[in-house]
Amino acid sequence: MTQSNGGSSDALVFFGATGDLAYKQIFPALFGLVRDEDLSTPIIGVAKAGWGLDQLKKRAADSVKAHGGDINSDAFKKLLSQLRYVDGDYADPKVFTELRKQLGDAKRPLHYLAIPPALFSEVASQLAKSGCSENARLVVEKPFGRDRKSADDLSQILDEYFSEKDIFRIDHYLGKEPVQNILYTRFANSIFEPLWNRNHVRSIQITMAENFGVQDRGAFYDEAGAIRDVLQNHMLQILASLTMDPPTGQEYEAIRDRKASLLKSVRPLSLNDVVRGQYEGYEQVPGVHPGSTVETYAAARLAIDSWRWEGVPIYIRTGKCLPVSIAEAVVQFKRPPRETFGEINSVGCGHMRFRIQPDVTIALGTRVKVPGDRMIGDDVELILTRQPGADKPPYQRLLGDAMNGISDLFTREDIVDAEWRIVNGVLGNVTPVYRYKPGSWGPDEAEQLVGADGRWLNPKPA
Repeated sequence: MTQSNGGSSDALVFFGATGDLAYKQIFPALFGLVRDEDLSTPIIGVAKAGWGLDQLKKRAADSVKAHGGDINSDAFKKLLSQLRYVDGDYADPKVFTELRKQLGDAKRPLHYLAIPPALFSEVASQLAKSGCSENARLVVEKPFGRDRKSADDLSQILDEYFSEKDIFRIDHYLGKEPVQNILYTRFANSIFEPLWNRNHVRSIQITMAENFGVQDRGAFYDEAGAIRDVLQNHMLQILASLTMDPPTGQEYEAIRDRKASLLKSVRPLSLNDVVRGQYEGYEQVPGVHPGSTVETYAAARLAIDSWRWEGVPIYIRTGKCLPVSIAEAVVQFKRPPRETFGEINSVGCGHMRFRIQPDVTIALGTRVKVPGDRMIGDDVELILTRQPGADKPPYQRLLGDAMNGISDLFTREDIVDAEWRIVNGVLGNVTPVYRYKPGSWGPDEAEQLVGADGRWLNPKPA
């Protein structure tokens, strides 16, 4: 199903080369691409830091070493030989004249904007004026706007200089092996498809929990919050993978077409569908405004307006300072129409569980008879597979795909719009923010969302 869109890029330019994202993600990804996939193109860093090439190379060495890479290896030496650097203000045309010179004979460059969205317009414009955007690809980082309108404004800016097929919007969660595994398991095994609908599914729950706070990201987080930072993108993408229809045909856009269709059928959230929370002590984090009403926890009840999912409630939640750091999805199946053995309905069985992190687990919940004369049972889980969480780093996979024009794991303009449409009505301080204790599963008020459908299924470490 995966197909390339227009051949491989012959140069990689990354703006924001001296920044935090470059240090934490881009340099390790580039090292992996050189080591594992023999990336051999020029790699040009651009930033306004007053640096030279030697300082960029030192930054690359510090980054790769900090992330477990061997800086004495031939692969790292090759990476250093490919590095170039252009320093200056993004508003200065001379910077882009120099960039065009550094690109040399490159005919299909990839430009990665690891910079704040406020700078996208200036950089895209300068790339176009200098000739650097011709036949080029563009990679941009989330957030793709702060709401539906700003996301649309951003898309219009990018569309002015690049075609949609050449714009790659990174959501690193899509590059994770376990997220791809959801799609593969669903559509590579015919046993599941007959059950994957409203006739057999009782409800769906998705949890993304972290056992730590916002740490040193207070200023950023206080402008974003859990809904913008995680729910609107990562969690809705997982939901799409769980509930989309099978992709059809061999067109390279088949998977994204199905995801877009699914997300467009999700009913927009109302105020009664959301519970927001904030852990005690959040306001003391440096960078957080006194009296902040930004949520560090969000739970939502969703519905999909389609024949397949009509009437199936979907519950998603994410939060910081929860008991464990775990992400998983649970599809709960309906109980048998008659309790043959007269037992009380159990919510602990009859499910399929996809663990996304820290390990990769697929499990089936079932009920089995307890040994003895009586016809009574216990809830057990059959572990179909359990694998370590380590795999190819998401940024390495995504950068490699972007270089090769493979867009399956990137979000498309209409998908981004559909995601914002779902959450747009509940952004900001429009619902109460309930306090919760660090180490708990969030505010008690979140229990009202599941109500008659049972309870939240709290993930447990393996």
